[in-house]
Amino acid sequence: MGALPVYRWRLAPDGYATRRQLRAQGLRPGGQDVAAQLERSRRRRGPLVAYLYRIDLAKPVRPMTPGRWAALTKANAARRICPACRTDAGYVIPASLGTCVSCAYPDPADSPRSA
Repeated sequence: MGALPVYRWRLAPDGYATRRQLRAQGLRPGGQDVAAQLERSRRRRGPLVAYLYRIDLAKPVRPMTPGRWAALTKANAARRICPACRTDAGYVIPASLGTCVSCAYPDPADSPRSA
């Protein structure tokens, strides 16, 4: 098992691309292994690493089917429903809160005061 070729940042030869670059071209890695890697040195931490794939082995991106669109719509709608009050918040509920803002931070003016 050989080591991956390592190139400096912005100095990779033609014929290689990152996942994002492949996606911009309408391609995907298609099950191929990482062919090389880019490294960008940093002062106080380890180097930034980007994995490269061969463009000639890449496959076209699979098209979205009606079933996939429906599943994606349903999943995004579920992220908007508050589990506490079961209403549509109108935005994606933050994972840090777990509920809508109204449930996470109830207004103290709404609660009855004890005199």
